[in-house]
Amino acid sequence: MIEVDIPGYRTLQLEYLVLDHNGTLAVDGILKPEVRECLQQLSESLTIYVVTADTFGRAASQLQGVPCELTILPPGNQDVGKLEFVQQLGKERTVCMGNGRNDRLMLEQAALGVAVILEEGAAVETISSADVVCNGILPALELLLYPLRLTATLRS
Repeated sequence: MIEVDIPGYRTLQLEYLVLDHNGTLAVDGILKPEVRECLQQLSESLTIYVVTADTFGRAASQLQGVPCELTILPPGNQDVGKLEFVQQLGKERTVCMGNGRNDRLMLEQAALGVAVILEEGAAVETISSADVVCNGILPALELLLYPLRLTATLRS
C-alpha cells in the first residue's frame, strides 16, 4: 500500500494501480522501455492491473514478465467496462492512469486519476476527469514511487 497525506486535499491509501495499455504504457502497441522497471518497483507496494482494448493486439506479448494482471475488454462500452473493473476493486483504494476517452470514467471515479500524454495525445474529456496530468508514463509512475510529488501538486 502507498499512503499519502495531502494537506487540504485528502489522504490517499492506494492498494491498486489500474493502467490503460496503448497510449499510456505503450506507443503503437510497443511498451515504453522504462516502464518495465518502474512497474517492477511498484509491484512491491501495489497490485497492478492493465485493462485495455488492446488496439494493436500486442498487450500480452509486451507485458510478458511484467508483474501485472492483463484484462482485454471486448469492443463496445469500454469506458463502462473499465469503470466497473475499478469499482469491483474498490475505487477508493485505486489509482488509475490512462489517456483515451474510454479511460475518463475510471480516472474520474478513482481515488487518484492520472492522465498521461504520450505520442498519440490524450482526450480532453480524460484530462478534465483526472486529478493530475503527466507528460509521459515515467513521470506518472514516479508520482507513486516519490509520493511527495503528489503532495506538491495537489495540496491547497
